[in-house]
Amino acid sequence: MRVLNLGILAHIDAGKTSLTERLLYAAGVIDAVGSVDKGDTRTDSLALERQRGITIKAAVASFDVDGTTVNLIDTPGHPDFIAEVERVLDVLDGVVLVVSAVEGVQAQTRVLMRALRRLRIPTLVFVNKVDRRGARYTTLLDGIADKLSASVLSMARVDGLGTREARVVPHAGDDAVFTSALADLLADHDDAFLAAYLDGEKDFPHPLLRDELARQTRNALVHPVFWGSAITGAGTAELLTGITELLPSARGDADGPLSGTVFKIERGPAGEKIAYVRVFSGTVRLRDRLRYGPADSAGEGKVTAVGVFGQGRDLPGESIRAGQIGRLWGLGGIRVGDTIGDPDAVSAPRRHFAPPTLETVVTPRRAADRGRLHSALTQLAEQDPLIDLHQDELGHRMSLSLYGEVQKEVIQATLAEDFGVEAVFHETTTRHIERPVGTGTAAEILHGDSNPFLATVGLRIEPAPVGSGVGFLREVELGSLPAAFMKAVEETVHLTLQQGLRGWQVTDCTVTMTHSGYAARQSHSHGTFDKSMSSTAGDFRNLTPLVLMNALEQAGTQVCEPVLRFHLDIPTDTYRAVLPVLSRLRAVPRTSTARGSSSVVEGEIPAASVHALERQLPALTSGEGVLECVFAHYREVRGDIPVRPRSGPDPLHRKNYLLQVVRRVPGDREDA
Repeated sequence: MRVLNLGILAHIDAGKTSLTERLLYAAGVIDAVGSVDKGDTRTDSLALERQRGITIKAAVASFDVDGTTVNLIDTPGHPDFIAEVERVLDVLDGVVLVVSAVEGVQAQTRVLMRALRRLRIPTLVFVNKVDRRGARYTTLLDGIADKLSASVLSMARVDGLGTREARVVPHAGDDAVFTSALADLLADHDDAFLAAYLDGEKDFPHPLLRDELARQTRNALVHPVFWGSAITGAGTAELLTGITELLPSARGDADGPLSGTVFKIERGPAGEKIAYVRVFSGTVRLRDRLRYGPADSAGEGKVTAVGVFGQGRDLPGESIRAGQIGRLWGLGGIRVGDTIGDPDAVSAPRRHFAPPTLETVVTPRRAADRGRLHSALTQLAEQDPLIDLHQDELGHRMSLSLYGEVQKEVIQATLAEDFGVEAVFHETTTRHIERPVGTGTAAEILHGDSNPFLATVGLRIEPAPVGSGVGFLREVELGSLPAAFMKAVEETVHLTLQQGLRGWQVTDCTVTMTHSGYAARQSHSHGTFDKSMSSTAGDFRNLTPLVLMNALEQAGTQVCEPVLRFHLDIPTDTYRAVLPVLSRLRAVPRTSTARGSSSVVEGEIPAASVHALERQLPALTSGEGVLECVFAHYREVRGDIPVRPRSGPDPLHRKNYLLQVVRRVPGDREDA
């Protein structure tokens, strides 16, 4: 049986979870269609999801139809949970992008479609809620072509649009208008088809057109548009046919070398870690010993249980084969984004959406709960690495990265309901970064007067291209330092750069190790040498922050703030009132286009100003303004430089750092 791993994506409230329910019902997996409002849907299984009526975590369900096992992944629609969508994209064979027939193409819909087109993931568009008052057809189809992709074609008409009796009528093969439009669309994307089209072969048989439509859809060249209602079931059969006939099935050699990707982590009833994995090649079997994670820091564990999605259920199994999605138990150190098997066979996780631009400090309501809070946040960070839990060594200050206020509220509620920890979330602030502006070098030599550690570390830090992150290179001779010590230096470099000269994460730089050395104890005994080392990895972990921050001080840094690209649709008669507000909020309009009674303003705005604009927009535009924002870039802060409170032992203050780390200062010297 062929397998198709299918994602359901949409803007919040477009109806994707309801559509998931309807597809499961149509396939005979469930006996009744669950309701988001009643909190009894199959994929919204978390208590918070049922209370709030939104999807928070990606969930997998399975059904069989026409010889195909469809593993359906329902994803969150709220932009605060875009990280859940990002992790899913790399394991999908195809997508159904849901659009509301009433609200139309919304902000998150555009963000999602841009990512799908960039990644060339085959995508069908499903227009939901055709039974709702205010549902549109022609103008909505024009909006989809204008805002999502010009390569779309409606596969049906809707009779009784906007009424409970709305009925979807597929375009037939003998519909001359439809077949002509289909041929026009297909000719735009295939030279051979275009040549035949121009040669006058316009009367292509419908089976040939359908086959060519399937080929181009599977290559993400065109996006068929289906219509229906998840509530009434109208159009469901036609969508199911489109899913099985037009989207590609999973590929992979079950007998090949093992490779797969972990896209979700959850905890079982006993606290055990469960990894959701997509296998691209090979087979994972019960009791296999698996390597997982990056090649230079791979973990290993034994698979103690296997769960497989298929035939409408999630069942215990013996193996997960290439193309399948399943669950693995027993891999205690595994994380979201890890590869299993051959790390070189699967591309590293990619960034498809903007990183979080906000953060908040979290403290326990009761001081005695500090340890429990840290443990709970650590588990949540396992499930969502972009939370980026940051704390000092004593756990006195913990901060989280965020996409928005709803995400913060959900985390707070999760801590209370799932972990029994009452936490206080402080004011949300903008998350800045630091970039080096020059080159700095520093070194600490083994047995030096001011170096209490049994290690030599020399580092150089210099700027790197924007968006490159942090690179680590070695100029020291290969083998001059034991691998464990080299690993300790590299890991500590990344950890130390989480706080720069002004407390923000340092990025877009290259750190090069220029000097290394360690102490080894040698004693002659019975004609042999005992080469047990007196240096430890801890010496290198403790010394590296001092050297790196010394080099960073020489290089200097600039603090940069996140800037978003905005698309603002407002009534034309409010244009003059909106512009001064944009100016006060440091927004920079780039283009302005009038479209009848509305105007579209596009430009850039600091992330810190977006919330203020959202608050003022309804009053300025009589509730008709629509704002869309996506991450654009970081730019140097102008004016007062924001400083983030540092946490943990501070290597910028040598004496205090050494007192905290080794409880003494060599020679009782003051810090320089």
